[in-house]
Amino acid sequence: MASFDPNSGAPLRPAFRPGGLIALALLALPFLEIAVFIMVGRVIGVMPTIALVLLSVVAGAALMRWQGFDIVRRMQSEMDAGRVPGEAIAHGAMVMLAGVLLIVPGFITDVVGLALFLPPVRDFVWNQIRRRMVVVDIDMRAPPGTGAVIDIEAEDITPRRSGADGTTPWRLPGPDGRP
Repeated sequence: MASFDPNSGAPLRPAFRPGGLIALALLALPFLEIAVFIMVGRVIGVMPTIALVLLSVVAGAALMRWQGFDIVRRMQSEMDAGRVPGEAIAHGAMVMLAGVLLIVPGFITDVVGLALFLPPVRDFVWNQIRRRMVVVDIDMRAPPGTGAVIDIEAEDITPRRSGADGTTPWRLPGPDGRP
């Protein structure tokens, strides 16, 4: 909900912008990943560090496939029951994001990706998203009494062959009521 200045009526600008924080995090992430690579490489060596990165790629692909099938089954059962599979779709998106985070080289992204593979973490994220979600129902019908209504019965129009010039295969009745 937007807040407005009581004196001028102008919308108030938020002091904290989440978009700016996300942009800053995306810019800082590669530097943080490089720093973690260096620290891990110093502790366990270069080859084990590379092996861990490759293992996370394989694990990410396998977990994404395994949990992805489960989520597709949950979505199907929700739809079969006549319910909107909103939660299952959100879980599916988070599993896909988790798999991508595990496939992307880096230990920080691996930790976040592994956390997203855990159902309690996904439930927590889904509950946070759902609380902030606003569903708007838009009525697309025109209000009564607006616009002209054209009522045509099937017998009012007769088919004809479409011309080479791209004319319509239908014609309206003439002024005398005959086609």
